[in-house]
Amino acid sequence: MSTMLPTRQPDELTLADVLPSCVRSLDGEPNRLELPPAERVVVVLVDGLGAAALRARAGHARMLSTAMTKRSTLASGFPTTTAAALASLTTGGTPGEHGIVGYTALVPAAGAVLNQLSGWSEQMDPATWQRLPTVFEGLRDAGIPSNTIGPAKYADSGLTHAILRGADYVVAGTVAERFAAARRLFDEGGRRLVYLYVPELDQLAHAKGWESGRWLAALETLDAEYGRFAGSLRAAEGLLLTADHGVVDVPATGHVLFGGVPELVAGVVHVGGDPRCLQLYLGGGATPDARGRLAEAWRRSEGGRAWIATREEAIAAGWFGAVDPEVEPRIGDVIVAARKLVAYYDGRGDDKTGQSMVGQHGSMTPEETIVPLIRAGAFAR
Repeated sequence: MSTMLPTRQPDELTLADVLPSCVRSLDGEPNRLELPPAERVVVVLVDGLGAAALRARAGHARMLSTAMTKRSTLASGFPTTTAAALASLTTGGTPGEHGIVGYTALVPAAGAVLNQLSGWSEQMDPATWQRLPTVFEGLRDAGIPSNTIGPAKYADSGLTHAILRGADYVVAGTVAERFAAARRLFDEGGRRLVYLYVPELDQLAHAKGWESGRWLAALETLDAEYGRFAGSLRAAEGLLLTADHGVVDVPATGHVLFGGVPELVAGVVHVGGDPRCLQLYLGGGATPDARGRLAEAWRRSEGGRAWIATREEAIAAGWFGAVDPEVEPRIGDVIVAARKLVAYYDGRGDDKTGQSMVGQHGSMTPEETIVPLIRAGAFAR
């Protein structure tokens, strides 16, 4: 069974519009998000907070849900995985342009699939693997300060060097401490862009599920701190709160172990991507016909619960945005994007990697792709 592939429209508002719009707001210029001029801007990125989950738990996030309006969402992009989405946020580019195309992806120089959050090395150099300048580098060149606020463990990470270069990193432990750090930076006056990262909800969703009590408690904490900070904003200070992706809870009964099905791994040398967005890599020199045969095998088996595309089909449908020729080999030969509550695991050799995760993301269902865009302070007017 096959199904028509979804397409991504080049004019839709996405995460890639957020920081460039903020920079134009600092300059008092028109922008894609129609933000009014502001002197100081903070963008709060809540990892894993989808708009659907926020609406479903609105009673536990009254400050955030009250601030949501008809224009309070946008699309994350594709794939809905942190490394790719955050790179789009901080560069204004698509995965096909900045080059981070999945949770794990083929690094041709290494001849291996490497983790795009933690697999940084000489073969996947943060300075060059992420191919675009960041908005923070542009601000630095313009003499406007910018800061990232986040936990200490990310301060010197490869991903930080790849996607946050140009910003001064401020270490702050709890969510409350991060908002307090943002307030101190704003109190210094002058024009400034601040990026505040909240990883806790995504971490809890993976471990416990977004419907768990632990996740709900973290949402309540975020809501309270957001409300406190929003109430402190002055006339020229704007806030946007958004997310890199949403989350769906996948039950163990939705795990699909494909590695033991010969036709689904025929010619496959590497398996990358996410459990909800597989990227299957054939050997070097694979032809479009070879990709088509593998895709057709997957459609016969999984076409009822996944969108399946060859590399060429995914690019033509705009899944990765505009794709630079240098980035094209990083994309899987065949992509399997879940549209039901399933997650795909290789499972060969008793490999159970990732199977303990409850909350999952990576594909293009509305629950994964539609994220909040909540405006406060100068931006709420």
